[in-house]
Amino acid sequence: MQYSSSQIHFLSLFLLLIIVPSYFSFPLGHNHNPEEPPVLDHHQKTYTGHNFLRPYPTILRTSRRELITASASSKVVFNVHDFGAQANGGDDTKAFRNAWKKACSNSEGKTVELVVPKNRNYHIKPITFSGPCKSQVTFKIYGTIKASPFLLDYERDSSHWIMFENLQNFKVEGAGTGIINGNGRKWWENSCKVNESLPCTSAPTAVTFYQCNNLDVANLRFQNAQRMHLTFQKCALVKVLNLIITAPGNSPNTDGIHVTETQDIRINSCRIRTGDDCISIVSGSRNVQASDITCGPGHGISIGSLGAENSEAQVSDVVVSRANLIGTTNGLRIKTWQGGSGYAKNIRFENVLMHNVTNPIIIDQHYCDQEKPCQDQASAVKVSGVVYQNVKGTSASKVAVNFDCSERFGCQEILVQDVNIVPLNDEGITTASCQNVGLRDRGIVSPKCSSQK
Repeated sequence: MQYSSSQIHFLSLFLLLIIVPSYFSFPLGHNHNPEEPPVLDHHQKTYTGHNFLRPYPTILRTSRRELITASASSKVVFNVHDFGAQANGGDDTKAFRNAWKKACSNSEGKTVELVVPKNRNYHIKPITFSGPCKSQVTFKIYGTIKASPFLLDYERDSSHWIMFENLQNFKVEGAGTGIINGNGRKWWENSCKVNESLPCTSAPTAVTFYQCNNLDVANLRFQNAQRMHLTFQKCALVKVLNLIITAPGNSPNTDGIHVTETQDIRINSCRIRTGDDCISIVSGSRNVQASDITCGPGHGISIGSLGAENSEAQVSDVVVSRANLIGTTNGLRIKTWQGGSGYAKNIRFENVLMHNVTNPIIIDQHYCDQEKPCQDQASAVKVSGVVYQNVKGTSASKVAVNFDCSERFGCQEILVQDVNIVPLNDEGITTASCQNVGLRDRGIVSPKCSSQK
């Protein structure tokens, strides 16, 4: 029997409709989501997302695209020991420098880790870790990095010990065991603030991040910095989390975290015990948030100093929230030099507890930290838009609130709301001293300014 061409075409289509669905075993009436991607069950080697019952064909198990994706998401790990670090009391600077060069220049993986092993002590001289790097680098410090104690090692640069500069998408993590020790005792002994017969000279900041963007620093311990422990300079998009920073209460200029010319920085869950400001925020800094901070001993949390040597300063949009200050010489402080210009504005201190703090709330526009007395000057950094909300605790001095503002500009738009600071051990009363300040009170406020300009 012969078939016409149209009949042959019809029979071919009929057989195709019967055989193909049967072979691939599509269940009738399966109501899957067409946008749901298939999920590979590695135990059954079947695709469960679309309910395929047959194993995925071996020839298609690893596509070229999957190979490229796997390669791009791979991680490359370098260990400082592989580059000669001994952790035996000798100088490991060269090993760290070579390990960094290799890690920063590596482009084989999407992410690169540089590891400092746990339970080891490494001694290094001043060093700079420079970018940009070819991949996202994470510096994992599980052991201890300790500074050289020899002052002559800092002849080339007496201002920095460890410097990270020009890095993007960079992380430094310590998993709670990593320690950066500035070994600062010799520097403190040679400070004019400890021995007034000595000339005043600079000392190195322990760790400086310079021009770094999208930066994370987390779960580390910093100890005994030569000067400041940790500085962020000209950085942006910074997260600082779970740091423990310690130095003796009499160690000079050992600020915990110093923020300068930096925008969009978040400092969270840090414990800071030093000889100077726990956190200091100076000119060029904007959108700074510090929360869950435990501070003391030290000089408290400070905006400034600003305007030194008749300079211009700008600080704005600062929030300090959920801070606990214990035994500090200052609590919440804004300090500016006479003769400066610019502004400090939009600053909020909220939900703060204090215990045994000498100057709990202070704005000092006559700040003077030099041997010679500062001369009176008309110009000043303008201070405005400052809020103190829900601040409570005990004061070690009679004057718990001190607004000492400039005669020419004064402090404007200062709001004190629900503030209650009582004497330590309930002895006597606390007072407020207010000069040249535009002030508003809300809620229960004690002590109150009796008069303000």
